[in-house]
Amino acid sequence: MYHDMIQWLEIRRRVLVEGVSKRQILRETGMHWTTLEKILAHGDPPGYRARQPRPKPKIGAYLDRIAQILHSDKALPKKQRHTAKRIFERLRDEESYGGGYTAVKDAVRELRRHGREVFVPLVHRPGEAQVDFGYALAKVAGRLRRVAFFVAALPYSDAMFVMAFERECTETFSEGHVQGFEFFGGVPRRISYDNSRVMVSKILQGRDRRLTQGLLRLKSHYLFDHHFCRVRRPNEKGVVEGTVKYARLNYFVPVPQVRDLEELNRHLRERCEEDLGRRLRGKAGTKRELLKEDQASFLPLPATAFEACRRASTTVSSLSLVRFDGNDYSVPVRCAHHPVVAKGFVDRVEIARGGEVVATHRRIWDKEQVSLDPIHYLALLERKPGALDHARPLEDWNLPACFGTLRRRLEAELGGDGTREYIGVLRLMEKHPLSALRRAVERALTVRAHSRDAVAQFLLPREPWRATTFRLDGRDHLRRVKVAAPDLGAYRTLLTQGSQR
Repeated sequence: MYHDMIQWLEIRRRVLVEGVSKRQILRETGMHWTTLEKILAHGDPPGYRARQPRPKPKIGAYLDRIAQILHSDKALPKKQRHTAKRIFERLRDEESYGGGYTAVKDAVRELRRHGREVFVPLVHRPGEAQVDFGYALAKVAGRLRRVAFFVAALPYSDAMFVMAFERECTETFSEGHVQGFEFFGGVPRRISYDNSRVMVSKILQGRDRRLTQGLLRLKSHYLFDHHFCRVRRPNEKGVVEGTVKYARLNYFVPVPQVRDLEELNRHLRERCEEDLGRRLRGKAGTKRELLKEDQASFLPLPATAFEACRRASTTVSSLSLVRFDGNDYSVPVRCAHHPVVAKGFVDRVEIARGGEVVATHRRIWDKEQVSLDPIHYLALLERKPGALDHARPLEDWNLPACFGTLRRRLEAELGGDGTREYIGVLRLMEKHPLSALRRAVERALTVRAHSRDAVAQFLLPREPWRATTFRLDGRDHLRRVKVAAPDLGAYRTLLTQGSQR
């Protein structure tokens, strides 16, 4: 799957960016013409499924801990600082490290050398970008919390884009790129990254990386090139490192107080727009003016939008629930025990079966939560009306008062069947909004027509009925037709015969 995606990406880049002819590709690969057309038409192979990232080498999981120990040592006398051997012993005894001493010694040597390193100033060309995530405190809906913020920086013009998210993950990483490209007015030709698990599933030799499927999909759609820093070398994308610090100190101090992340992101976007008017020391013009030179080197934005989501294939449980990212989301009961695909976006979760979206929920970012749509369970409750008052999906469903009145009247008229008839009325919300059904129920109560079919009649549009009234206007030939009055005596004769029998 990985190598297929690499070939898919390379072919799209060569044809759509470098201008290599289709016939040349066909000669080199031996593929069929229709296969090449499919590659050029789709950002990723149809039916593609994401795989789990592969784990890093043994020492990779302990590099942060080693760095923390070395950082703490700076406040201690040199004679009391950790040796590589002592760090190895602590990792083995306290952190259950299963690797060898040599790997720890090499990591310590590398981290200590990093502190004494001298850097070379770099040349930044138009059309290149650097991306990173930062973290800061914000007071959202009255609660002080830690939020992640995506930062994209253009080293040439020093333009930047900042957007806050719940956390760093595949879908927020993708959404940050989508919004950043739109803000900059194009796609940078090359983007530099660190070695986050969101982008890298395995670090290979040198600068080679095994990319995650999420990054491959993003690259295949926008066709930009990537550049990864060496491990523990954040200075290789020093511009965005400085931009993260600048954004934290200038946009999150004092701590912003907002209703939700949407309000925070509007504020951040306005600040990024204002920042384009700044002129940096040594620059000929403002950031906005230099951004035009960046844009001249950008790749164009694709005509089709990118689905900034993470996909997961799963099966609906017997409770008609789908688990995604540690939370459960309901689907219509007809989908129970069937395979579905869950798509997690920044703001919502879509669940599709056979290409049809059967449920959409607001995204939950906590863990072990449940999102239940009462309408999804009405078809089952119609078969089991006795569970209506104990159904968890309906527990916090606050319906207008007219629905309670309707239920009481139906149960008074029909007994147990009245409950089933009431659920049938509720099922009308599968096709009609609650506001329209409320008006229909109120009209039905007024005329004391309580059945499901009677309520449904009040949901039908009235205008088409008036428009179908038959008129003689423009039909002069029909005016000559004479319809004789009915002979009511024939009916009286029939009634007389019926009474005699």
